[in-house]
Amino acid sequence: MPTRILPAGADPDAVRSLVTLLSQLPDAEPQSPAGDSTQLVDTLARLAAESVDELPEVVVVHERIGPVPALELIREVALRFPAVGVILVTTDAGPGLFSAAMDSGARGLVALPLSYEELASRVQAVAQWSTGVRRHLGHGADVFGGAGGTVVTVSGAKGGVGTTLTAIQLALAAQASGRPAALVDLDLQTGDVASFLDIQFRRSVVDLAAITDISPRVLADAVFRHDTGLALLLAPAEGERGEEVTDRAARQIVSALRSRYEVVVVDCGAQLSAAGAAVVEMADTALLVTTPDVVAVRGAKRTVRMWDRLQIRKAEETTVVVNRHTRSTDIQPALVQRITGTALARTAVPANFKELQAVVDAGRLHELDNKSTVKQALWGLAGELGLVKAAEGAAHRGSGRGPGGFRRRKE
Repeated sequence: MPTRILPAGADPDAVRSLVTLLSQLPDAEPQSPAGDSTQLVDTLARLAAESVDELPEVVVVHERIGPVPALELIREVALRFPAVGVILVTTDAGPGLFSAAMDSGARGLVALPLSYEELASRVQAVAQWSTGVRRHLGHGADVFGGAGGTVVTVSGAKGGVGTTLTAIQLALAAQASGRPAALVDLDLQTGDVASFLDIQFRRSVVDLAAITDISPRVLADAVFRHDTGLALLLAPAEGERGEEVTDRAARQIVSALRSRYEVVVVDCGAQLSAAGAAVVEMADTALLVTTPDVVAVRGAKRTVRMWDRLQIRKAEETTVVVNRHTRSTDIQPALVQRITGTALARTAVPANFKELQAVVDAGRLHELDNKSTVKQALWGLAGELGLVKAAEGAAHRGSGRGPGGFRRRKE
């Protein structure tokens, strides 16, 4: 049986040389190379969604890949696709990098310039390991499916536009519809998820920042289980500790969560941090919440342009949600879309703070009445984004029970 090998690297010349050499290996079947980290993960997720057996046995990652650094990419691939063996190709084959690569989940390391014998030996060994893992796990039947949970980030055009309200209600909607959901407060200095849900907590996202291997037990210890069933990973009580959560830590934490929950909603707040930027970049859906006023819309445009300049996310890959919408305002959602150049959520959230005031003041946002037009809109947005699923007529669970009538998603 041929060994399927997926090469990945950002340097076209280096990748071309790698593919040429891989093609000469016995029983090797090189696949179309991935040009960056996003394309690699997306390709593996698509193949895993069809069948775990469709995944390549070996992935060869060139050190010059981006935007996610090679070692962090290897860690994500190893976590999400545990039966795929990863080889790192690098100019630095010293013991320090070798140890770091193994800690990240790599199965081998090959030095540049490439040697046919060394590459053939490593590929053969890693392919045998991958085949053995799949055989042990019943031909992939019990291997994690790879595509993982859906990650949605919620960012604000400016402070006070309803970012946290939106994130909480999206997560509650997913959980109530039967999809295990996690809510992460990555507004590291001013996060208010705990206040909105009136909870006292000891552990936060900072407790996972320095851990290189987040096991299910470690993750469970850091997560707060809410009465609604929602899993919460909260911002630190001491805002200055937010600096401990680096972009690398954020990627690892969210990758660990998405491997264990069907939906992961991340409240990124209105201030861009390195951790927030990393998660927006890796998210399946990035929402930007704004209100229909000049200052907020200018803030949304400024954020979109900044994301594009920093190569975090393109405007057309960002979805704007208009909060506090009224028909009488001069700025309507279509105008917001034209100004920002983004995609636009079909669901606009109406302005009705009277519905919210009692539960916000009490810190019981999960008890917002089902008849609330704001809640109905936000849960409708969750349906629009594909975050909810429920059998027709099925009862929703928990005190966060929300509006009925979710349409069945096509799986």
